[in-house]
Amino acid sequence: MTGKLKYYLKNNTNITDKQIDQISGCFRPKTVKKNTLLLSEGETCKELYFVHSGCIRTYYLTKQGHEKTRHIAFDNSIVTSVSSFISQKSSFEFVETLENSELYTISNKDFYQLVSDIPLWENFYRKFLEMAYLHQNKKIENRITLSAKQRYDRLMSEEPMYIQRLSNKILASYLDITQETLSRLKSR
Repeated sequence: MTGKLKYYLKNNTNITDKQIDQISGCFRPKTVKKNTLLLSEGETCKELYFVHSGCIRTYYLTKQGHEKTRHIAFDNSIVTSVSSFISQKSSFEFVETLENSELYTISNKDFYQLVSDIPLWENFYRKFLEMAYLHQNKKIENRITLSAKQRYDRLMSEEPMYIQRLSNKILASYLDITQETLSRLKSR
């Protein structure tokens, strides 16, 4: 089952096959049912996840109890509560499976040991952080500069899988619109 993980590492790094074996050996398989909380607000994030198959989201709860989805991770991607994983302080967000998921997890300790031991893993980590920053920055820019319809249309053209695989509740939370607005946009 580590084939997808190794393929992901090979395509996103310049790490040797021997180092890929070393890195993938630090990941542990984990099968998780749909709607499982991997991390709750207030807990410290101790793991980073590679999504072999399935779907994970990271989200916040507002004081009013509304969910605000920060990130969605589908097959062949990496996800964690980035700020809590880095700082090893309490998380402000939740990490939840949206589908039955096959994951590979690596502990914070093992992850940073690899950063120390393998310079090219440190390059991968920097690239991961840069991509996370760009993704979040684009999401903020879209929220500030685009209407709800424009955000929906852009997501539909750039990432149709979101519309196909996510419930209206999660999709609306990701787009930062109400479910009613989403329903109107979908019916057009």
